[in-house]
Amino acid sequence: MKLADLIEGLDILYIRGNSDIEIDGIAYDSRKVRKGYLFVCIDGTVTDGHEFAEQAVGYGAAAMIIQKPLASDTDLPVVMVRDSRKALAFVSDRFFGHMSGRFNLIGITGTKGKTTTCFMIKSILEAAGRKTGLIGTLGARIGQRILYSERTTPESLDLQQLFFQMVEENVTDVIMEVSSQGLALHRVKYCEFDTGVFTNLSRDHISSAEHASMEEYLLAKCILFKICRRGLVNLDSKYALKVMDEAECPVHTYSLDSDSDIKAVNVSKMPGSVEFEMISPWYGGRFKVDIPGRFSVYNALAAAGVCGLLGIEEEAVRAGLEKVQVPGRAESVDTGTDFSVIIDYAHTPDSLNNILEAVRDYASARVICVFGCGGDRDRTKRPMMGQISGSLADYTVITSDNPRTEEPEAIIAQIEEGIKTTAGRYVCITDRRAAIRHALKYAAAGDVVVLAGKGHETYQTFADKTIHFDEREVVREILDEKLS
Repeated sequence: MKLADLIEGLDILYIRGNSDIEIDGIAYDSRKVRKGYLFVCIDGTVTDGHEFAEQAVGYGAAAMIIQKPLASDTDLPVVMVRDSRKALAFVSDRFFGHMSGRFNLIGITGTKGKTTTCFMIKSILEAAGRKTGLIGTLGARIGQRILYSERTTPESLDLQQLFFQMVEENVTDVIMEVSSQGLALHRVKYCEFDTGVFTNLSRDHISSAEHASMEEYLLAKCILFKICRRGLVNLDSKYALKVMDEAECPVHTYSLDSDSDIKAVNVSKMPGSVEFEMISPWYGGRFKVDIPGRFSVYNALAAAGVCGLLGIEEEAVRAGLEKVQVPGRAESVDTGTDFSVIIDYAHTPDSLNNILEAVRDYASARVICVFGCGGDRDRTKRPMMGQISGSLADYTVITSDNPRTEEPEAIIAQIEEGIKTTAGRYVCITDRRAAIRHALKYAAAGDVVVLAGKGHETYQTFADKTIHFDEREVVREILDEKLS
């Protein structure tokens, strides 16, 4: 495609050089530039692509998009724009032929429930015989095949490449988690969303590197409902009315406690599952999900609402919800013991509260919670999470999560401030493996051990290294030691 065609309609400040050249590819990482590529200089929070312009030239770049002057002159054609991130989204969408217009694109945003809701929709659509693509925290997937994906919501170029691959493989529906950062940083700009879903909002991603305030965080989420054809909103969220007010599309609602379009009543919580009666324009009767807790009902209503809007038959909804499995979300580990182990990604106050309440409902004995908080992230939630575990768990083991550049003991001390306000029994063990070992040795018949925070992750990040750390493996290794 010629550069002139690629940038036609782009908000351009000026063009220098010949725009009648062929562009064979696009890159925003100079190391991925090949001969004939357009290099888009992104001024990021960690690195500035403008500083690597010379390197991109050396790799064969044919042209560049910039948003500020380069340190040294180049003979290549240069396109100056106000915002190179928006420009990257624009040229990526155009280069790959606007693939998002060739399937149903469903976007899920919110603090909690995005991953599970995506997997529920995927399960339902596949039960209806449709071929799906999925993009989110657990990677990108075409059917059951897992593809590499670096972020929850990939950078716009990577996203459009995934869309192109999905169209090539005849995918009819793509479900994706749409993060607040993905929205704020224009990664999904120019995507043609059929349906957008708002699950909820709670304190997370508030830091100097992400969102400055809850208001900014919420407004980033609201962007999805300015670019989708129709919306679906959890009416029980205290932020629902703001989302609906900001929306520029028709909005349907779902809830357990409010007067909504899609509603669950007569909820029955059981060990390892939940049942409820659904009232909606499309489906009725009782439904079952093999993921425990009230939050699973919300996710199921969102999934059913999306599929109702798509015209999916009730039998597929019922079958899809019954068989859905989500790695790291209320995931039961087969221990071969008389106590249970649950792995969950809960890393916010609300999500920790939800999983502990769900486990409390069916635990026949004690609830033991092992958790920590991530470093270089919102510090205000740490004592809150300590207070929640101290109130809901019978015994808490405070440990490390991903401490990153912070001192693990300092993070633990902040969590401890909250748990001290409760009567909950606890111990602090910095090393996460040792903390899990302590919890498993402490557990007795009927107890449920909740390992919260890591979920699907198979690593642990420190200031100077990232190590392999899969809690499923860790649990089995410790139990083998204990039983041998």
